[in-house]
Amino acid sequence: MGPDRAERWDGRYAAGDTDLSWYQEHARTSVELMDAAGRTRDTSVLDVGGGASTLVDDLLAAGQRDVTVLDVAAPALAIARRRLGDPAEVTWIVADLLAWEPPRRWDLWHDRAVLHFLVDAGDRDAYVRLLRRALRPGGAFVIGTFAEDGPTHCSGLPVQRYTAPDLADLLGDVTIVEQRREVHHTPGGAAQPFTWLAGTLR
Repeated sequence: MGPDRAERWDGRYAAGDTDLSWYQEHARTSVELMDAAGRTRDTSVLDVGGGASTLVDDLLAAGQRDVTVLDVAAPALAIARRRLGDPAEVTWIVADLLAWEPPRRWDLWHDRAVLHFLVDAGDRDAYVRLLRRALRPGGAFVIGTFAEDGPTHCSGLPVQRYTAPDLADLLGDVTIVEQRREVHHTPGGAAQPFTWLAGTLR
């Protein structure tokens, strides 16, 4: 990932989101793992790289009162805002994740398919430090990346693939609540294996 990433991801959303490889009608795995990590309606949720994801729709339908969606691509967030009617329960942030400084702390960090784009070890370390600054002490996380047998590239970019132990080692001092393998089927019919990890900070 380089300095042109906002332009790159803006372009990916220019024609909408439902044909993109990561599109899901419902973010069931994310919600189930959030529940395993202790989510309640009062849990404050930070969805990093959330883009136009329907996770926020599912959380609002479940009564979530404090959701923040962050993405580098303004057009992606605009799609979600139009779809939802810009509800008061949601804060939208356009930012480059690793250049962003959290203005507050949240109860739960969610990331589906951002971490695996960080192929540089220094960027991965910066990600973990940011996660710990953004979460309250003892806060929860749900992270999904391409699995060890998943794609080697996405949207023309190389990715870092993970096993569940790989993710746990990267995150450091955490308690693992659940790990899961999911095979995501893209709108085009391709199968993409994911590794998921849910847990809490120690």
